[in-house]
Amino acid sequence: MNRFGQGVVIGKFYPPHAGHRHLIAAAAGQCTGLAVVVLASRFESISMENRVKWLAAEFEGSNVTVIGMPDDCPVDYGSRAIWKAHNEVLRLALKMKGITAVDAVFSSEDYGRQLAGDFGAAHVMVDRERMDHPVSGTLCRDDLRAAWADVIGPARQDLAVRIIVVGAESTATTTLAAALTGHYRKSYPDLADVPEYGRQFTYDKFAAAQAADPDAVLTDMVWTAADFAHIGERQNQMENDAADRCPLVIADTDVITTALFERVYIGEQSYGSYLAVERIPRRDLYLITDHEGVPFEDDGWREAEHPRAEMTEWFKEELTAAGASWILVSGTREERLATATEIIDLIIARRNHFTSPPWATRTVLAGR
Repeated sequence: MNRFGQGVVIGKFYPPHAGHRHLIAAAAGQCTGLAVVVLASRFESISMENRVKWLAAEFEGSNVTVIGMPDDCPVDYGSRAIWKAHNEVLRLALKMKGITAVDAVFSSEDYGRQLAGDFGAAHVMVDRERMDHPVSGTLCRDDLRAAWADVIGPARQDLAVRIIVVGAESTATTTLAAALTGHYRKSYPDLADVPEYGRQFTYDKFAAAQAADPDAVLTDMVWTAADFAHIGERQNQMENDAADRCPLVIADTDVITTALFERVYIGEQSYGSYLAVERIPRRDLYLITDHEGVPFEDDGWREAEHPRAEMTEWFKEELTAAGASWILVSGTREERLATATEIIDLIIARRNHFTSPPWATRTVLAGR
Protein backbone atom coordinates (compact mmCIF):
# COMPACT_ATOMS: atom_id res chain seq x y z
CA MET A 1 0.00 0.00 0.00
CA ASN A 2 1.25 3.50 -0.80
CA ARG A 3 2.31 5.61 2.15
CA PHE A 4 1.10 8.83 0.56
CA GLY A 5 -1.60 10.08 -1.77
CA GLN A 6 -0.16 12.99 -3.75
CA GLY A 7 3.59 13.33 -3.94
CA VAL A 8 5.74 16.06 -5.48
CA VAL A 9 9.27 16.20 -6.86
CA ILE A 10 10.70 19.49 -8.11
CA GLY A 11 13.90 20.27 -9.94
CA LYS A 12 15.61 21.83 -12.93
CA PHE A 13 16.43 18.45 -14.49
CA TYR A 14 19.15 20.23 -16.45
CA PRO A 15 19.66 17.69 -17.97
CA PRO A 16 17.64 14.79 -16.47
CA HIS A 17 19.97 12.00 -15.35
CA ALA A 18 20.06 8.66 -13.52
CA GLY A 19 19.93 10.34 -10.10
CA HIS A 20 16.72 12.13 -11.09
CA ARG A 21 15.28 8.87 -12.40
CA HIS A 22 16.11 7.14 -9.11
CA LEU A 23 14.50 9.94 -7.09
CA ILE A 24 11.33 9.95 -9.18
CA ALA A 25 11.02 6.16 -9.22
CA ALA A 26 11.49 5.99 -5.43
CA ALA A 27 8.83 8.66 -4.93
CA ALA A 28 6.39 7.11 -7.40
CA GLY A 29 6.62 3.81 -5.53
CA GLN A 30 5.36 5.47 -2.36
CA CYS A 31 2.52 7.58 -3.78
CA THR A 32 -0.83 7.13 -5.46
CA GLY A 33 0.11 9.96 -7.80
CA LEU A 34 3.36 11.85 -8.28
CA ALA A 35 3.75 15.29 -9.83
CA VAL A 36 7.23 16.06 -11.19
CA VAL A 37 7.56 19.80 -11.70
CA VAL A 38 10.27 21.06 -14.03
CA LEU A 39 11.14 24.59 -12.93
CA ALA A 40 13.05 26.09 -15.83
CA SER A 41 14.78 29.43 -16.22
CA ARG A 42 15.05 31.42 -19.43
CA PHE A 43 18.80 31.59 -18.78
CA GLU A 44 19.23 27.84 -19.26
CA SER A 45 20.09 26.46 -22.69
CA ILE A 46 17.84 23.38 -22.69
CA SER A 47 14.20 24.26 -23.17
CA MET A 48 11.61 23.46 -20.54
CA GLU A 49 9.55 21.70 -23.21
CA ASN A 50 12.36 19.26 -23.98
CA ARG A 51 12.96 18.44 -20.32
CA VAL A 52 9.26 17.77 -19.82
CA LYS A 53 9.14 15.64 -22.96
CA TRP A 54 12.15 13.53 -21.92
CA LEU A 55 10.89 12.86 -18.41
CA ALA A 56 7.38 12.09 -19.64
CA ALA A 57 8.83 9.55 -22.10
CA GLU A 58 10.99 7.99 -19.38
CA PHE A 59 7.98 7.45 -17.10
CA GLU A 60 5.31 6.83 -19.71
CA GLY A 61 2.57 4.54 -18.45
CA SER A 62 3.32 5.16 -14.76
CA ASN A 63 1.62 7.23 -12.05
CA VAL A 64 3.98 10.12 -12.79
CA THR A 65 2.69 13.41 -14.23
CA VAL A 66 5.37 15.79 -15.53
CA ILE A 67 4.58 19.51 -15.39
CA GLY A 68 6.66 22.32 -16.87
CA MET A 69 6.70 25.74 -15.21
CA PRO A 70 8.85 28.79 -16.01
CA ASP A 71 10.60 30.08 -12.89
CA ASP A 72 12.92 33.06 -13.37
CA CYS A 73 12.96 34.11 -9.71
CA PRO A 74 16.47 34.32 -8.20
CA VAL A 75 17.46 31.71 -5.62
CA ASP A 76 18.22 32.71 -2.04
CA TYR A 77 17.57 30.00 0.52
CA GLY A 78 17.92 32.54 3.37
CA SER A 79 15.15 34.84 2.14
CA ARG A 80 11.55 34.14 3.11
CA ALA A 81 10.38 36.55 0.40
CA ILE A 82 12.21 34.51 -2.24
CA TRP A 83 10.89 31.26 -0.77
CA LYS A 84 7.36 32.64 -1.09
CA ALA A 85 7.93 33.61 -4.71
CA HIS A 86 9.14 30.11 -5.62
CA ASN A 87 6.37 28.45 -3.61
CA GLU A 88 3.72 30.42 -5.44
CA VAL A 89 5.11 29.36 -8.82
CA LEU A 90 5.01 25.74 -7.66
CA ARG A 91 1.52 26.07 -6.16
CA LEU A 92 0.13 27.48 -9.41
CA ALA A 93 1.86 24.82 -11.49
CA LEU A 94 0.14 22.17 -9.40
CA LYS A 95 -3.19 24.03 -9.22
CA MET A 96 -3.42 24.25 -13.00
CA LYS A 97 -3.27 20.44 -13.05
CA GLY A 98 -6.00 20.15 -10.40
CA ILE A 99 -3.58 19.42 -7.54
CA THR A 100 -4.46 21.53 -4.50
CA ALA A 101 -2.98 19.46 -1.67
CA VAL A 102 0.41 17.77 -1.30
CA ASP A 103 1.03 14.85 1.04
CA ALA A 104 4.75 14.39 0.54
CA VAL A 105 7.71 16.17 -1.00
CA PHE A 106 10.57 13.96 -2.14
CA SER A 107 14.04 15.37 -2.67
CA SER A 108 17.75 14.70 -2.52
CA GLU A 109 18.49 18.23 -1.31
CA ASP A 110 18.30 19.90 2.09
CA TYR A 111 15.83 22.51 0.83
CA GLY A 112 13.22 19.77 0.52
CA ARG A 113 12.47 19.87 4.24
CA GLN A 114 11.65 23.60 4.13
CA LEU A 115 9.56 23.19 0.99
CA ALA A 116 7.59 20.30 2.49
CA GLY A 117 6.93 22.32 5.64
CA ASP A 118 5.61 25.26 3.63
CA PHE A 119 3.14 22.94 1.90
CA GLY A 120 2.15 21.12 5.09
CA ALA A 121 3.55 17.90 3.69
CA ALA A 122 5.91 15.20 4.86
CA HIS A 123 9.48 15.31 3.60
CA VAL A 124 11.18 12.19 2.30
CA MET A 125 14.92 12.40 1.62
CA VAL A 126 16.20 10.09 -1.12
CA ASP A 127 19.92 9.33 -1.51
CA ARG A 128 21.15 12.63 -0.02
CA GLU A 129 24.81 11.63 -0.40
CA ARG A 130 24.31 10.41 -4.01
CA MET A 131 25.64 6.99 -3.10
CA ASP A 132 23.22 5.06 -5.32
CA HIS A 133 23.87 7.25 -8.36
CA PRO A 134 26.95 9.49 -8.02
CA VAL A 135 25.90 11.97 -10.66
CA SER A 136 24.52 15.50 -10.73
CA GLY A 137 23.31 18.00 -13.27
CA THR A 138 26.51 19.96 -12.60
CA LEU A 139 28.66 16.97 -13.57
CA CYS A 140 26.63 16.42 -16.73
CA ARG A 141 26.93 20.05 -17.78
CA ASP A 142 30.66 20.15 -17.01
CA ASP A 143 31.44 17.11 -19.14
CA LEU A 144 28.49 15.76 -21.08
CA ARG A 145 30.65 13.22 -22.89
CA ALA A 146 31.93 11.64 -19.66
CA ALA A 147 28.45 11.63 -18.08
CA TRP A 148 26.64 10.42 -21.20
CA ALA A 149 25.67 7.00 -19.82
CA ASP A 150 24.03 8.71 -16.82
CA VAL A 151 21.77 10.97 -18.92
CA ILE A 152 18.32 9.39 -19.33
CA GLY A 153 17.67 7.66 -22.65
CA PRO A 154 15.12 10.07 -24.19
CA ALA A 155 17.44 13.01 -23.48
CA ARG A 156 20.42 11.23 -25.06
CA GLN A 157 18.44 10.83 -28.27
CA ASP A 158 17.87 14.59 -28.57
CA LEU A 159 21.15 15.84 -27.12
CA ALA A 160 23.41 13.76 -29.37
CA VAL A 161 25.01 15.68 -32.23
CA ARG A 162 23.92 13.88 -35.40
CA ILE A 163 25.84 14.33 -38.64
CA ILE A 164 24.42 12.51 -41.67
CA VAL A 165 26.43 11.94 -44.84
CA VAL A 166 24.29 11.41 -47.94
CA GLY A 167 24.78 11.36 -51.68
CA ALA A 168 24.13 9.54 -54.91
CA GLU A 169 25.91 6.26 -55.67
CA SER A 170 29.68 6.44 -56.04
CA THR A 171 30.07 9.99 -54.73
CA ALA A 172 32.38 9.04 -51.81
CA THR A 173 29.77 9.19 -49.06
CA THR A 174 31.21 6.11 -47.34
CA THR A 175 34.74 7.49 -47.75
CA LEU A 176 33.78 10.75 -46.03
CA ALA A 177 31.77 9.05 -43.27
CA ALA A 178 34.70 6.74 -42.51
CA ALA A 179 37.16 9.65 -42.47
CA LEU A 180 34.94 11.61 -40.07
CA THR A 181 34.47 8.61 -37.80
CA GLY A 182 38.22 8.03 -37.65
CA HIS A 183 38.86 11.72 -36.97
CA TYR A 184 36.38 12.04 -34.10
CA ARG A 185 36.91 8.63 -32.53
CA LYS A 186 40.12 10.02 -31.01
CA SER A 187 37.92 12.20 -28.78
CA TYR A 188 34.87 9.93 -28.71
CA PRO A 189 36.06 6.32 -28.22
CA ASP A 190 32.44 5.09 -28.12
CA LEU A 191 31.61 6.62 -31.50
CA ALA A 192 29.76 3.90 -33.40
CA ASP A 193 29.89 2.98 -37.06
CA VAL A 194 26.50 3.63 -38.68
CA PRO A 195 26.83 2.08 -42.15
CA GLU A 196 24.36 2.07 -45.01
CA TYR A 197 22.04 -0.76 -44.07
CA GLY A 198 20.53 -0.86 -47.57
CA ARG A 199 23.80 -2.16 -48.99
CA GLN A 200 23.92 -5.08 -46.53
CA PHE A 201 20.26 -5.77 -47.23
CA THR A 202 21.08 -5.92 -50.95
CA TYR A 203 23.85 -8.46 -50.31
CA ASP A 204 21.49 -10.61 -48.25
CA LYS A 205 18.61 -10.32 -50.72
CA PHE A 206 20.83 -11.34 -53.62
CA ALA A 207 22.29 -14.26 -51.64
CA ALA A 208 18.75 -15.49 -50.98
CA ALA A 209 17.90 -15.14 -54.68
CA GLN A 210 20.96 -17.16 -55.67
CA ALA A 211 20.13 -19.81 -53.11
CA ALA A 212 16.77 -20.21 -54.83
CA ASP A 213 18.23 -19.94 -58.35
CA PRO A 214 22.01 -20.28 -58.84
CA ASP A 215 21.67 -18.56 -62.23
CA ALA A 216 20.12 -15.42 -60.74
CA VAL A 217 21.82 -12.12 -61.60
CA LEU A 218 21.67 -8.81 -59.80
CA THR A 219 19.48 -7.10 -62.38
CA ASP A 220 16.83 -9.81 -61.94
CA MET A 221 16.11 -8.80 -58.35
CA VAL A 222 12.62 -7.47 -57.74
CA TRP A 223 12.38 -4.69 -55.16
CA THR A 224 9.23 -4.12 -53.13
CA ALA A 225 7.85 -1.38 -50.95
CA ALA A 226 8.22 -3.78 -48.00
CA ASP A 227 11.96 -4.00 -48.67
CA PHE A 228 12.35 -0.25 -48.38
CA ALA A 229 10.11 -0.08 -45.32
CA HIS A 230 12.39 -2.58 -43.57
CA ILE A 231 15.57 -0.78 -44.68
CA GLY A 232 14.25 2.57 -43.48
CA GLU A 233 13.20 1.34 -40.04
CA ARG A 234 16.49 -0.48 -39.54
CA GLN A 235 18.51 2.59 -40.61
CA ASN A 236 16.67 4.72 -38.04
CA GLN A 237 17.28 2.12 -35.34
CA MET A 238 21.00 1.91 -36.07
CA GLU A 239 21.29 5.68 -35.79
CA ASN A 240 19.33 5.78 -32.52
CA ASP A 241 21.43 2.97 -31.06
CA ALA A 242 24.55 4.99 -31.87
CA ALA A 243 23.10 8.09 -30.14
CA ASP A 244 22.30 5.99 -27.08
CA ARG A 245 25.94 5.06 -26.68
CA CYS A 246 27.76 8.27 -27.68
CA PRO A 247 26.96 12.03 -27.80
CA LEU A 248 28.22 12.17 -31.39
CA VAL A 249 26.71 10.26 -34.32
CA ILE A 250 28.28 10.08 -37.78
CA ALA A 251 25.97 8.17 -40.11
CA ASP A 252 26.72 6.97 -43.63
CA THR A 253 23.26 7.73 -45.10
CA ASP A 254 19.80 7.81 -43.51
CA VAL A 255 16.18 7.07 -44.32
CA ILE A 256 15.94 10.06 -46.69
CA THR A 257 18.38 8.15 -48.90
CA THR A 258 16.22 5.05 -48.54
CA ALA A 259 13.21 6.97 -49.82
CA LEU A 260 15.15 8.36 -52.79
CA PHE A 261 16.48 4.94 -53.77
CA GLU A 262 12.90 3.64 -53.55
CA ARG A 263 12.03 6.32 -56.08
CA VAL A 264 14.87 5.12 -58.35
CA TYR A 265 14.11 1.40 -58.17
CA ILE A 266 10.32 1.33 -57.93
CA GLY A 267 9.07 4.76 -58.94
CA GLU A 268 7.21 7.75 -57.60
CA GLN A 269 4.16 5.65 -56.74
CA SER A 270 5.92 3.59 -54.05
CA TYR A 271 5.68 4.70 -50.42
CA GLY A 272 7.15 1.80 -48.45
CA SER A 273 9.63 3.97 -46.56
CA TYR A 274 7.23 6.80 -45.70
CA LEU A 275 6.58 5.66 -42.11
CA ALA A 276 10.29 5.51 -41.41
CA VAL A 277 10.66 9.00 -42.87
CA GLU A 278 7.89 10.20 -40.55
CA ARG A 279 9.88 8.83 -37.59
CA ILE A 280 13.20 10.30 -38.67
CA PRO A 281 15.32 11.27 -35.64
CA ARG A 282 16.33 14.83 -34.89
CA ARG A 283 19.61 15.70 -36.60
CA ASP A 284 22.02 18.63 -36.77
CA LEU A 285 23.55 18.61 -40.23
CA TYR A 286 23.49 16.81 -43.56
CA LEU A 287 26.61 16.61 -45.70
CA ILE A 288 25.73 15.98 -49.36
CA THR A 289 28.65 14.54 -51.30
CA ASP A 290 28.98 16.18 -54.70
CA HIS A 291 29.00 13.87 -57.73
CA GLU A 292 31.16 16.27 -59.67
CA GLY A 293 34.85 15.46 -59.57
CA VAL A 294 34.22 11.87 -58.44
CA PRO A 295 34.39 9.29 -61.26
CA PHE A 296 31.75 6.60 -61.20
CA GLU A 297 33.14 3.28 -59.96
CA ASP A 298 31.21 0.12 -60.79
CA ASP A 299 31.88 -2.26 -57.90
CA GLY A 300 29.53 -4.88 -59.32
CA TRP A 301 26.62 -3.77 -57.13
CA ARG A 302 25.87 -0.45 -58.80
CA GLU A 303 23.96 0.33 -61.95
CA ALA A 304 26.11 2.09 -64.55
CA GLU A 305 23.15 4.24 -65.55
CA HIS A 306 22.44 5.39 -62.00
CA PRO A 307 21.19 9.01 -62.21
CA ARG A 308 23.90 10.62 -60.05
CA ALA A 309 23.37 14.25 -61.06
CA GLU A 310 19.60 13.95 -60.79
CA MET A 311 19.82 12.25 -57.42
CA THR A 312 22.21 14.90 -56.05
CA GLU A 313 19.56 17.46 -56.95
CA TRP A 314 16.88 15.34 -55.28
CA PHE A 315 18.84 15.41 -52.01
CA LYS A 316 19.07 19.20 -52.15
CA GLU A 317 15.35 19.49 -52.87
CA GLU A 318 14.22 17.00 -50.22
CA LEU A 319 16.39 18.44 -47.45
CA THR A 320 15.46 22.01 -48.33
CA ALA A 321 11.76 21.12 -48.28
CA ALA A 322 12.24 19.47 -44.87
CA GLY A 323 13.91 22.60 -43.48
CA ALA A 324 17.11 20.68 -42.79
CA SER A 325 20.57 22.20 -42.60
CA TRP A 326 22.79 20.84 -45.38
CA ILE A 327 26.14 21.54 -46.99
CA LEU A 328 27.32 20.34 -50.39
CA VAL A 329 30.87 19.03 -49.88
CA SER A 330 33.07 19.13 -52.96
CA GLY A 331 36.69 18.95 -53.94
CA THR A 332 39.38 16.49 -52.87
CA ARG A 333 38.99 14.07 -49.97
CA GLU A 334 41.08 16.42 -47.82
CA GLU A 335 38.96 19.43 -48.77
CA ARG A 336 35.74 17.57 -48.04
CA LEU A 337 36.99 16.45 -44.64
CA ALA A 338 38.20 19.97 -43.77
CA THR A 339 34.85 21.53 -44.72
CA ALA A 340 32.97 18.98 -42.63
CA THR A 341 35.12 19.12 -39.50
CA GLU A 342 35.11 22.91 -39.39
CA ILE A 343 31.34 23.07 -38.98
CA ILE A 344 31.02 19.90 -36.89
CA ASP A 345 33.51 21.24 -34.33
CA LEU A 346 31.36 24.35 -33.92
CA ILE A 347 28.16 22.31 -33.55
CA ILE A 348 29.76 20.11 -30.87
CA ALA A 349 31.07 23.13 -28.96
CA ARG A 350 27.64 24.74 -28.99
CA ARG A 351 25.86 21.55 -27.87
CA ASN A 352 28.32 21.06 -25.00
CA HIS A 353 27.90 24.61 -23.67
CA PHE A 354 25.27 25.03 -20.97
CA THR A 355 24.22 28.44 -19.68
CA SER A 356 22.87 29.13 -16.19
CA PRO A 357 21.62 32.19 -14.29
CA PRO A 358 24.14 33.86 -11.97
CA TRP A 359 22.41 32.57 -8.83
CA ALA A 360 22.60 28.92 -9.90
CA THR A 361 24.40 26.71 -7.39
CA ARG A 362 26.78 23.87 -8.22
CA THR A 363 26.29 20.40 -6.76
CA VAL A 364 29.64 19.01 -5.66
CA LEU A 365 29.63 15.31 -4.85
CA ALA A 366 31.87 13.73 -2.27
CA GLY A 367 35.15 12.62 -3.80
CA ARG A 368 34.67 14.72 -6.95
